[in-house]
Amino acid sequence: MDTQELIETFELLGDWEERYRYLIELGRKLPPLPEAERTETNKVRGCMSQVWLTHRVVPGTPPRLEFLGDSDAHIVKGLIALLFGLLSGKTAQEILATDVSGLFERLGLENHISMNRRNGFYAMVERIRQMAQAQMAAAA
Repeated sequence: MDTQELIETFELLGDWEERYRYLIELGRKLPPLPEAERTETNKVRGCMSQVWLTHRVVPGTPPRLEFLGDSDAHIVKGLIALLFGLLSGKTAQEILATDVSGLFERLGLENHISMNRRNGFYAMVERIRQMAQAQMAAAA
């Protein structure tokens, strides 16, 4: 899923109820997170629901990051899937250059997601950015 495809899909969906259903559907398509990855280290702080995020490095020149995650809340799981669709499989530099906040606003999520979920979303974005920064530091 690329950014333009996501924007077009959201524009095609009518009201916010349809968009919420779409987010939940995206979350249902996430691959299951292995139980061994549901650790305190992988838990995202700042989220009201339970959220776990981790990654693996895909070798290559340059290496790419793939993300794994899960949540106990359907909407949050959909937000995780949205983030992974945008960022997973990219290089650390591409991840850090992505304007996730701008996209969040462009999709209208800024106005339709509760303040707690918005804070949790940005906590997930920050965790992914930290993973990308750590990958860049390791490669240097």
